[in-house]
Amino acid sequence: MTDRGGRGGGEMRAVTGLWRWRRNPLCRATDLAEAWVALVALVLIAVAAPATGALVGFAAQDSLQRAARVERHTHHQVTATVVRVLGREPEGDLDSRSVHETRTRVVADWPAPDGSTHRGPVLTGLKSPRAGERFGLWTDPQGRVTTRPLDSVTATTHAVLAGFGAALVAAALAETARRLTVWRMVRRRYARWEQAWDRAGPDWGKAGTGS
Repeated sequence: MTDRGGRGGGEMRAVTGLWRWRRNPLCRATDLAEAWVALVALVLIAVAAPATGALVGFAAQDSLQRAARVERHTHHQVTATVVRVLGREPEGDLDSRSVHETRTRVVADWPAPDGSTHRGPVLTGLKSPRAGERFGLWTDPQGRVTTRPLDSVTATTHAVLAGFGAALVAAALAETARRLTVWRMVRRRYARWEQAWDRAGPDWGKAGTGS
């Protein structure tokens, strides 16, 4: 039995054939082996892959939620004041989680949570910033510009995507292993057939051959 069908159809036919061939005298050992390989792959895809995805998802959820809690305590929003405009940039701000849009780079002053004051170039979402205008800015406790803290919903979304991706990878690995194993079985079968034909010789089928 060669691997000519799709993944699901080929595996189900092989699994069905496994029980049909158990006591069939015409069943070759390779047929039974291919059916067992398909059954193992099917179990891995149906059970192991979702379990792997769930484990990865739960681990990612725990890690991301802890990171979100830490960021909520260490990232602070302060009010910055525009000193002068430097220019517009068609890039996203330092927060990679926000939607990219055209922002303006300005020199601004802002207070830090620890009481110190800072001045430096930052990006602002103000459409037409002017000196003296104010805008929100995220900093760490020492006043260094940082990102918006990760929220719980975003953390959960990332965890779900990580789990789904892990499940897909696990299923793909199981299917790849099945196809590779069956391919090697077929190659060995063909090799044995060629050896049998070589032993039979050119007179195979003629009267008196082998007598």
